[in-house]
Amino acid sequence: MAPPQSIAHRRTHNLLLISRLLNLRDNVSPFTLLLDSLSQSAKPVVREFVRRGLLAKCEIVFVAFETLRCPPGIGKFIKARGKTIPVLQREITAAIPAGAKTLLIIDSLNPLATSSPSSLCLFLSSLLTPTTTLLSTYHLDVPLPPQKSYPETAPEALTLLKYLSTTLVTVHSIHHALLRKQHKDRSLPAPVWGLDEGTEGVVVGLGSNSTEGVVLEMEYRRRSGRRVSEMFHLPLDVADNGVREKERVVLLEDHPGWRLSEQKRARDEVVLPYLDAQREGGGRGGAILFTPDKEIDDFDEEEDEL
Repeated sequence: MAPPQSIAHRRTHNLLLISRLLNLRDNVSPFTLLLDSLSQSAKPVVREFVRRGLLAKCEIVFVAFETLRCPPGIGKFIKARGKTIPVLQREITAAIPAGAKTLLIIDSLNPLATSSPSSLCLFLSSLLTPTTTLLSTYHLDVPLPPQKSYPETAPEALTLLKYLSTTLVTVHSIHHALLRKQHKDRSLPAPVWGLDEGTEGVVVGLGSNSTEGVVLEMEYRRRSGRRVSEMFHLPLDVADNGVREKERVVLLEDHPGWRLSEQKRARDEVVLPYLDAQREGGGRGGAILFTPDKEIDDFDEEEDEL
């Protein structure tokens, strides 16, 4: 078990890191990749980035492959569906103000991973500048068709994206995360939802895309190569009033539903009699170890002799 100082340092450091990431401070992560699914969409997280980007007075450029209308607060909206990478690259470069702090959002990388997997990483790398933060989403539930022109030995597009990104954030439903925790505490098999159920006709499971909040499974890559991993809970009941409020993101372990109940803790602290027998060694037959409680048990010496 880690010492208390080490735990306190991890908590403080990781909370500061997620705050800097969401508030786009000091270009802490040039390329943040969001991984979502039908069970939990990354759209609420993108909206949170936009909200904080506006508070930080960032220019926001939105590249839309699947978004039909320009979301609120977006400065420049680029329709990308059907365009080639060179054309799209020119439009994005022209939309980014020179020298201005910019949040560049690509709502889905799946179309590019399907049409141009070999050029995807080079295209994204060309968009990164010292003043530009790239935020992109990749849908894990969307299968990629086989590419005849793409070498079979080449890595998959998702593998390349994970390698290129400086921060990887996988989003989960808070209800599903809490239910998995409850099953784990009871030593039960982990539950599955949606497509993972393998049930015909079931696409989205109960508890998906909760309005209560989103679980962020973050993996941050330092320049030294060291990785920082942590789980957070991002509440979604934040009023968009243009005022920077106190940081609301918390460690998932601090969520009330995540903590162990007092009953579970008391159960874990009970020392069972057979554990003492195992420590003292075998060969004692069917001996039963019993420690009487002076306040409860009425000890009778004559009865004990029998």
